[in-house]
Amino acid sequence: MAEFTWSQLDDRAVKMAKTLSADAVEHAGHGHPGSAVSLAPIAYTLYQHFMKHDPADPKWPGRDRFILSGGHASLTQYVQLYYAGYLTLDDIKYFRGGADTRTPGHPEYGLTPGLEITTGPLGQGVASAVGFAYGQRYQRGLLDPDAPAGESPFDHNIWVICGEGDVEEGVSGEASSLAGNQKLGNLTVIFDANHIQIEGETQIAFAEDVLKRYEAYGWYTDEVSFIQPDGSYKEDVEALAAALHKAEQVTDRPKFIKVDTLIAWPTPGKTNDPSSHGALLGAEAIAGLKKILGFDPNKTFEVDEEALAHARKVAERGKAAHEAWNVKYEAWRKANPDKAALYDRIKAGKLPEGFDKAIDDLEATYKVGSEVATRAASGKVLNAIAPVMPELWGGSADLGGANLTDIDGATSFAPEEYATTQHPKVSPYGRQLHFGVREFAMGAITNGILLDSDTRPFGGTFFQFADYERGAVRLAALMKIPNLYVWTHDSVGLGQDGPTHQPVEHLAAYRAIPQLEVVRPADEYETAEAYRYFFEKDNTLPTAMVLSRQVLPVLPETAEKAREGVKHGAYVLEDVEGTPDVILMGTGSEVQVALAAAKTLAEEGIKARVVSVPSMEWFEDQSPEYRESVLPSDVYARVSVEAGLAQPWYKYLGTFGKAVSVEQFGLQGEGLQNLKDLGITPEHVVESAKESIAAVKAVIK
Repeated sequence: MAEFTWSQLDDRAVKMAKTLSADAVEHAGHGHPGSAVSLAPIAYTLYQHFMKHDPADPKWPGRDRFILSGGHASLTQYVQLYYAGYLTLDDIKYFRGGADTRTPGHPEYGLTPGLEITTGPLGQGVASAVGFAYGQRYQRGLLDPDAPAGESPFDHNIWVICGEGDVEEGVSGEASSLAGNQKLGNLTVIFDANHIQIEGETQIAFAEDVLKRYEAYGWYTDEVSFIQPDGSYKEDVEALAAALHKAEQVTDRPKFIKVDTLIAWPTPGKTNDPSSHGALLGAEAIAGLKKILGFDPNKTFEVDEEALAHARKVAERGKAAHEAWNVKYEAWRKANPDKAALYDRIKAGKLPEGFDKAIDDLEATYKVGSEVATRAASGKVLNAIAPVMPELWGGSADLGGANLTDIDGATSFAPEEYATTQHPKVSPYGRQLHFGVREFAMGAITNGILLDSDTRPFGGTFFQFADYERGAVRLAALMKIPNLYVWTHDSVGLGQDGPTHQPVEHLAAYRAIPQLEVVRPADEYETAEAYRYFFEKDNTLPTAMVLSRQVLPVLPETAEKAREGVKHGAYVLEDVEGTPDVILMGTGSEVQVALAAAKTLAEEGIKARVVSVPSMEWFEDQSPEYRESVLPSDVYARVSVEAGLAQPWYKYLGTFGKAVSVEQFGLQGEGLQNLKDLGITPEHVVESAKESIAAVKAVIK
């Protein structure tokens, strides 16, 4: 442990961070200055004295990860990135400056060098940080499990700064409970307790003892107060550093360090004032702040060049740490050529050689005419590819036996003392995840796994409960990271659990999220091909596999056409000679309904083309020529059939199309009967097809 030293130049750098933050918000005309001003010494201490990072290589695998969970205080991080050389002063001046800024109001993944995640709404930064720690531990276990603690090139720490809003949000508690259970010793959260939020002092809504809560979760806790016993205020970085050094010695638990601060300190008239949270400090207050800190009140974005040069030395320390890591990394590669080859493959995002064969061999066991729920088909695919994809790991929010997300024979990811009768095989490096009933945390944690590691996680729940996960799904889509959601029990066909468990609006709601790909396969073949394409495709967008509880027939049409068709998102499953009279479009369990309707229509002399649409998003990615070949624009009579809201289908139905859909909540009773009672039947599709054809004829002669 290096001795902690703090000089006048460090003190001056912190003061400059405060003035730069205040100026940046004032210049932008909007923002959140208060926390950025008072957090400056905490963030500076982390970046300069504790974190391992190299500004010359922001994606260096050996770096520590920093997560600002309270993203509204983004200048806290931006100024430190400027000090280290990731950003320029112009970037600070252009805070919230427009579409081309590298310093937006909230941190955005992929936009700012040195930034690890889009934390988005409060709470998800803390929750995703738990996922970062999961990812680090599993990847270490995959590549270097026997190295002494702290000695592997795959060891690193995760540092978080959060505030009251973060620990008020339930998702942070969900994930923090799991972090304690997992004994994630590489995770440290610094809790900025300034007791202020937008509506004022937090005690009106939040008066609990947070340290006791985190202690109950199984975390190591400590407290540092900048508010002195006599009421004075001292930014006691020595006490903070001592607390952090002490916490570093704790390796068997995550760490939660509370720091009592005053928001916006020492801004005259704004210190400890709720207005400083989300409003401009104002010219008068900023001038007063600069006078107190020794800066010229008439200058903006004033730089103390000597203090900046001192702060920039962090790059030299980062370079040295990187070089030392390189030696360790090369020694590991030499000693572990097979694992090095695995690392090279997963880091490059390449699939193993046996991937296609594993799916091909599985498909060779399918029997046309048999009946298999697509949730069961999904479980078979995951288990077929798991032996050749050690980077694949995941689980469910307490629904593994229903989602069929268990990996056969897998060891569970948990400390050994938490083995159970049901899960006797456990290890800190296990690949079977157990999230408990925590859907939102599951989504945030799997996001963090993807951002920290090169592994491929998945998480499962009932489609209805995906509502609880939605906030994390949205961030995955925003960040364009390939999270995999296994969502089963996908419709009113669920049955006896009643309408509370029957998703109706969910397909429409999730298709409405940009950059999320929703896949609803019709049978075993479509399910296997959906997984094949998800892992093979070039883009890295998150994907939801929406799967049935009820059994579905394995279709002869998909046996022939799914391999080529599914990856196009929609394809002609059954066709007619010449121009169709009507096009029937369906997904999932309703594809069989469309096929049955087409047969009835054919018997009546009506030519119906059946189009399976496993993924609207994949279909929209195809060329205009391909889309026209599937849904020719001169065929106006169309019918969609899907056990959910019709809303997403109108772009394909056009003026004359008819939707066979579910426009109400589900029903009590047996699932297949529910589908019939709600009109998801071949007879209804036939009737709708005739109505659509008649509507076309009435207008187009």
